[in-house]
Amino acid sequence: MDMLNRIITDPAIGRIFTIAISCILIFVLINIIKKSLSKHIKADNWYKTKKAVNISGYILAFLLIVTVYSDRLNGITVALGVAGAGIAFALQEVITSIAGWIAIMAGGFYRTGERVQVGGIKGDVIDLGVLRTTVMELGQWVDGDLYNGRIVRIANSFVFKEPVFNYSSDFPFLWDEIKIPVKFGSDYNIAREILEKVTDNVTGDYARQAQSQWDEMVRKFNIEDAATSTMVTMNITDNWIEFTLRYVVDYRRRRLTQNELFTQILNEVSNSKGLVQLASATLNITEIPTINVANAKRVYARQE
Repeated sequence: MDMLNRIITDPAIGRIFTIAISCILIFVLINIIKKSLSKHIKADNWYKTKKAVNISGYILAFLLIVTVYSDRLNGITVALGVAGAGIAFALQEVITSIAGWIAIMAGGFYRTGERVQVGGIKGDVIDLGVLRTTVMELGQWVDGDLYNGRIVRIANSFVFKEPVFNYSSDFPFLWDEIKIPVKFGSDYNIAREILEKVTDNVTGDYARQAQSQWDEMVRKFNIEDAATSTMVTMNITDNWIEFTLRYVVDYRRRRLTQNELFTQILNEVSNSKGLVQLASATLNITEIPTINVANAKRVYARQE
């Protein structure tokens, strides 16, 4: 009985008990708040709201622990300093990842929903954790910018070690190009008209909308005032006349846009009544040397 009384009246036990009960109450409170907010927050904003509520709960729990042990902090400062050096060395990757998370949140490297390439992995960011960024991967064994179904978790420390490519942050479109080979002898003026017409039909409206966003980029950064309008250029090779189509495209619709361009180009070429023909790689044999079989037999017989 005396031992039970000592345990109950022990200040250390009391602090642990207080922290445990308080953390349970904070956990319950956070879940109640999230359930209440889920009824009023739109789906697009729910992820950020849930994250903010969870982080608030962690902050409350940390403040609670600091408050409970505030009278003993001075006594453990030296011990924490000695232990901190060893912990920092053992957990340097973890600490770097936490610093990376702070840099991502404060520096605007990327946000959830944006398309990035980090640590050699390309995909859409679906979650930002304190230690890792979760990405829905694109590419690999799948051609084009399409999901392959694999979820990748990347340590946040990569933002300090490798370049971070963002496809959609300040400038949510890309420049893309396709090359069209046209046979020599085709009417290249008509070919250019066809390609300009098709490119403008497919991407013209988007290019005009993107111009305002590019103007904002020019004002924000020290960058060349490049044109977002479609462009068709011609080059002569040894085998054909090569036209290059340059256009801006939504980063999510790159492959679909290429499909639409190729489809309309083939239709227009078919309707040109042979004035424009697409080229392909061919091998022309200009001359075959003559072999005199009779003389070859005589030479072989003399050698024998």
